[in-house]
Amino acid sequence: MSTSLTTRITLTCVGVALAAAALAGFAAARVVVAEERAGLAAIRNSGTADTARTRAQERAAVVAPTRRVGRAVVTGSAAGLVVGLLAGTATAQVLTRPLRRTAAAARELGAGRRDVRVPLEGPPEIAEVAESLNSLATALETSEARQRKFLLSVSHELRTPLTAVRGFGESIADGVVTGDEAREAGRVVVDEAARLTRLVEDLLDLARLGADDFRLEPAPTDLAVLLEQAAGTWSPRAEATGARFVVEHPGRPLVVQTDAGRVRQVLDGLVANALRLTPAGRPVVLAARATPTGAVLEVRDGGPGLTAEDRAVAFEPGALGERYRDERPVGVGIGLSLVHGLVQRLGGGIAVGVAPEGGAQFTVTLPAAAPSRP
Repeated sequence: MSTSLTTRITLTCVGVALAAAALAGFAAARVVVAEERAGLAAIRNSGTADTARTRAQERAAVVAPTRRVGRAVVTGSAAGLVVGLLAGTATAQVLTRPLRRTAAAARELGAGRRDVRVPLEGPPEIAEVAESLNSLATALETSEARQRKFLLSVSHELRTPLTAVRGFGESIADGVVTGDEAREAGRVVVDEAARLTRLVEDLLDLARLGADDFRLEPAPTDLAVLLEQAAGTWSPRAEATGARFVVEHPGRPLVVQTDAGRVRQVLDGLVANALRLTPAGRPVVLAARATPTGAVLEVRDGGPGLTAEDRAVAFEPGALGERYRDERPVGVGIGLSLVHGLVQRLGGGIAVGVAPEGGAQFTVTLPAAAPSRP
């Protein structure tokens, strides 16, 4: 069983005090011995003829100092023991009180409380521990609050298409709508079911990103071809919203070793986000270019853009969705988080900035070779 910090501090102080008492006793002994020698020399030099008397005086000169030394050592040791116990106990209380308070706060934090804070007191090292625990509590509180908002947002996004599916499905089942109206209702059900499928798939991918069995299938991939395929999909959708879709070709094959399906998922997520925010007549740009270490993909738009505060939390689940839900046509907040996680798993990096077109610019860097599996 390990010894408590209080006991160790007390024993240390007692040891130091006893050592100091012992040293003081030795110093006193040296003084007494010096006095003894001086006394013996005086007796021997007195020239008295009474040998018996001289010997008695010599014995007295030896015994008396010895007793004084013994009393001094015992008294000093006792005083050192008492002082050491008092000083050790007081020091231990001063040092361990904030530690005990910090330990109690940590237990409460582990039990689920997030409003726990520890006073910054005691020596600097102990105060630093308390400050770290306070920072952890604040971070957990913020993170869990953001998660709750994200879950509420996801619930809202799920409820909307589910309500439509249920309503139109019941109308068809009850015979309320027939003929052409039934076909239109069926189309709405299919569209909303597809929306639900995409949302659930994104949630599953986001949850699986950190797993070791998250599948990547790297192969030689021409990003120029991938760019054309994405443009073929998104150009008609941009035209339907009135946005101008622009493709900046690399002008030559741009081959890297990566997972083409995941890269396409990244491009689709970024373009979908850009089209959702870009007003009619403004551009959405899809670009690719080579770099000495791999390639860069860019998605730029002429939308409202992101502030510096927005860019700092752009890839956190639900952060932008919660911030702009009543101001912009934002989604649930999964897309950018999923894109960020996918790019990291591909061994690349992603950054957000200000586009020359006036909106947001997302820059994805991909290495020439795929990362090795863990």
